Amino acid sequence: MRATLRWAHADFRAHRGEALFVVLASAGIIASLLLAGALFSYAANPWQRVFNQSHGAHIWLHTRAGADMAALSRVDGVAALSGPYRTAATTVESRGARVGVTLRAATAAPPETGRPLVTAGSWLTEPDEGAGASGTGAGTGAGAGTGPGNGDVVLEASVARALWAEPGDTVRVTGPDGAPHALRVRGIAEVAEPRYHPGGGPGIGWVPSGTLDEIAHGDTGQSVGLRLANPDDTDFAVQRAVTVLGADRVAQVTKWQQARAEAGGDDRLLGQMFAVFGLGALLAAALAAAGAIGARVRGQLRDIAILKAVGFTPGQVTRGFLVQHLAFALLGVALGTAAIALLGARIPGRIGEAAAVWQDLPGHTALMLGVPCGAVLLIAAATGLSAWRAGRVPPVPVARAALPTAAPMTALGRRALGVRVPPALVLGWRAAFPRRGRTLVPVARLALPLLLITVALVAWSTLDQFRSRPAQMGLPAALTVRAGQPAASPQSEAELEKTLAAVPDVATVHPGAEMAALVPGQTGTITLRGLGTARDPYPAKVVEGRAVSGPDEAVAGQGLLDLLGVRVGAWVRMTVEGRPQILHVVGRTIEPESGGRVITTTIDALRERDPQLRADFHALVLREGADPRAVGAALAGTAGGTLEVRETPNPVDRLEPARAVIAALIAVLALIGLIDLLTLISTGVRDRGRDLLALKAIGLTPRQIGSMIVTAAGLTALASAVLGTVLGVLSGSWLVDTQGASSGIGAGIAQLPALPILLTVIVAAVLGAVVAATLPATRAARRRLADSLSETL
Repeated sequence: MRATLRWAHADFRAHRGEALFVVLASAGIIASLLLAGALFSYAANPWQRVFNQSHGAHIWLHTRAGADMAALSRVDGVAALSGPYRTAATTVESRGARVGVTLRAATAAPPETGRPLVTAGSWLTEPDEGAGASGTGAGTGAGAGTGPGNGDVVLEASVARALWAEPGDTVRVTGPDGAPHALRVRGIAEVAEPRYHPGGGPGIGWVPSGTLDEIAHGDTGQSVGLRLANPDDTDFAVQRAVTVLGADRVAQVTKWQQARAEAGGDDRLLGQMFAVFGLGALLAAALAAAGAIGARVRGQLRDIAILKAVGFTPGQVTRGFLVQHLAFALLGVALGTAAIALLGARIPGRIGEAAAVWQDLPGHTALMLGVPCGAVLLIAAATGLSAWRAGRVPPVPVARAALPTAAPMTALGRRALGVRVPPALVLGWRAAFPRRGRTLVPVARLALPLLLITVALVAWSTLDQFRSRPAQMGLPAALTVRAGQPAASPQSEAELEKTLAAVPDVATVHPGAEMAALVPGQTGTITLRGLGTARDPYPAKVVEGRAVSGPDEAVAGQGLLDLLGVRVGAWVRMTVEGRPQILHVVGRTIEPESGGRVITTTIDALRERDPQLRADFHALVLREGADPRAVGAALAGTAGGTLEVRETPNPVDRLEPARAVIAALIAVLALIGLIDLLTLISTGVRDRGRDLLALKAIGLTPRQIGSMIVTAAGLTALASAVLGTVLGVLSGSWLVDTQGASSGIGAGIAQLPALPILLTVIVAAVLGAVVAATLPATRAARRRLADSLSETL
């Protein structure tokens, strides 16, 4: 063992440059993987991220006025309070959308506990500062009676989305007394509390104390947040707090588990997608690091032969290489991990922010230990294989020189040289694809990162498709309109439809009604939707079967088919308000809502069961290129201002954080591919050193030799890029469709990247290989015309 360690030390001193490359390659790969893990956690845990950054409260108590909030600070287990804040229940309107909002009185300085995180615009200011800063905008807000600088509101992000509101917009706020007030949206903020969704509880907004007084006129409640020392004691703390305040004083209690559960679907969807990418990136990184180690072992065949000649056994050689390269891998992994742990938060931009927040997110410790350990284990396995091969190297140097290093020139190659095809191209092809086995391994190694990059591009294109062409993703109707008072007769319903159809940019109007239905066995509920009429059916996106065309026919989402265990063509029986409803499922649609547990027929079919059924809402399909916000604003002024207009929820809204992660993943995979490419080029030049000298001896110029090396690298990259892109397109489509099916949306949502984008990936890979091969090719072309022992082995 002592002799093995001494040889390993001597070998390190003799090959410091190669050892440094292996260490830096390992460190760079681990650092990239850890940054990718930080971004994954940052995007896949939105609620936890906001909770940690805002120093959120575990419990929110909403009470009536007069409750003694100060006594809560003395409750056992309460570490800090957020508030109390005076509150008022209001209705906020903007562009035809109407949302119930609980306004909280806030100061210019955000609280330390439960601090709203401003994502757009700015926080509230003091009245005198707001008047000077807001300019004409403050005047707009003051037009309804609020004082200068006091007519500002900060909206929670989900409320702002429902209202289509942005900083600088003016919203109409109706207080408890019914009087309207105009407030300017000063900012948009995120909080770790339950988000607003239609049909649920009210949203949250923050206004200065003076503005709240003018809106509520003393009709206020109170809200207070409790941050606990131990989150596991939440239920006990709620009991103590309610006891202290009095049960008659507490109107509502919100716990952190509820808010986290509402965001859990987003976490799972993003987490599953990123887990696949992360495992693939880890495998590609391990293969790249193992390739660098294997190349270094092959470059020391002469030293191995000498060691065996002086008495080293195969086991000693194997242990020596294993110990040495495991030490390099451990050093590189330690350097990469330490760099991210100490300096990751200082990286500018979103990556640095993600690295800083990551330390407080769940799974941080597991990833910080699991990624390096997994990489070391994979590198150890690959190193063990290379070391085992090193132990089998024969101690006779002439043995390798007696073996051919490449396959003989083929008849096609000889014919190509005969018709004056440039020798560099013919020899470059021969060098890139020498034998079947030696060709597949480098091509497959380079193809893996490109495959994962293509899969990431498929995911990106699918997200873009939801945004740019929602009709193809199951969202043909951009707006949903509900009347303040349901239509009392078919005539009034028809008049409303004519009014809506007369609005510019509205293509078609489809009446609709939704209701809960019990599945057979009454073990669960589904959503039964009547949308469109038999004469003018709703243009649902059917991906299997056909659209509704006859009586008692329906289309269903993947989630409903999975729940009932049926397929397209089955008859489904359900119970609606105590009466049976039997429908024939003739098609499967892409259904983004309610986990796909929706069955859709025409409203005429529902009226056969209930002739008095009236439309609850109208789905509006807009003309191509129409702006939903502009149409919503135009609808707000029709029908006497009694319409409630809402934008159809798009599932891509909750997946927006994935874009930054996908971009970072592409950069990480590109770095891994570059490291692997450099290893393959250097290995190829070294393995063909004797052939290059022979070619120079028979008359090839240095330029032709350099061109041959560059051509070989470019052809290898081209084959890998084509293979990786084709497999990536197939794998990405399958992965996205599988994810869509498991989430209930349904298969058929995968969108392939445009052909120019795929060609750009291929061209970028080839150009990168050509540039990376230029320097080794120049050095190889300048070598002396001599065949030394190092070229023989």
